[in-house]
Amino acid sequence: MSVIKGTIDLAGRTVLVSGAARGLGAAFAEACGRAGARVIIADIRTNLAQETAQGLCGEGLDVASYAVDLADPGSVEQLGADIVRDYGCLDGLLNNAALATGIGGKGLDEIDIETWDRVMTINVRGTWLMTKAFAPLLKASSRGGRLVNLASDTALWGAPNLLHYVSSKGAVMAMTRSLSRELGPFGVTVNAIAPGLVRVEATDYVPEERKQLYVDRAAIPRAQLPADVVGTAVFLLSDASGFVSGQVIPVNGGFIAA
Repeated sequence: MSVIKGTIDLAGRTVLVSGAARGLGAAFAEACGRAGARVIIADIRTNLAQETAQGLCGEGLDVASYAVDLADPGSVEQLGADIVRDYGCLDGLLNNAALATGIGGKGLDEIDIETWDRVMTINVRGTWLMTKAFAPLLKASSRGGRLVNLASDTALWGAPNLLHYVSSKGAVMAMTRSLSRELGPFGVTVNAIAPGLVRVEATDYVPEERKQLYVDRAAIPRAQLPADVVGTAVFLLSDASGFVSGQVIPVNGGFIAA
């Protein structure tokens, strides 16, 4: 009898990735497709999401795109209804979408209430709404449902001048642990990935000093790229991770541990 249970591929699985029109989300979608999954991209940038999906389809992957606005509960509900109608199943949900671009560099007394509330609405409430919308499909998955949330290692080391984002990702970590206990009895695993500073378009605005900090203090002293993160996501969405749940996994070259 083999001691290895499950494989680290996504063959036969249907996976939804939010915020996958560009950057790290698009890298997640591509990695899932190359691992054999049928991939659904959901993003507020509908035109860009369509372009990304079409590009991946042109490479022989099975990828479709849908519109969703995590700040709008009705939009999330509509996405859920669309996926039920068009697919009837879902084996994996990767909650990647978040508000992060261009909001840093402000101290706690400089953040305006409107921005604070919008970060929390998208990053925290939006993650909950997506999970709520798709939990029934994940519970019904014959393969064992997989839920992966994108946290951030900023919440592990307490990055300064980014309090609203750091707080939102700390909430995502706590949500992950609670959800793992609620969904575990249904065979659904729930985990979070906490990347470091991934060099993508969305992080171009980050000051060079902060970028260099991540290089200088990492165990692997180089810039982090999307390719450094996607393997962990594929593992957590695969059959091989069936007894891993409630975990926050830092993927940052050893910059900080959980």
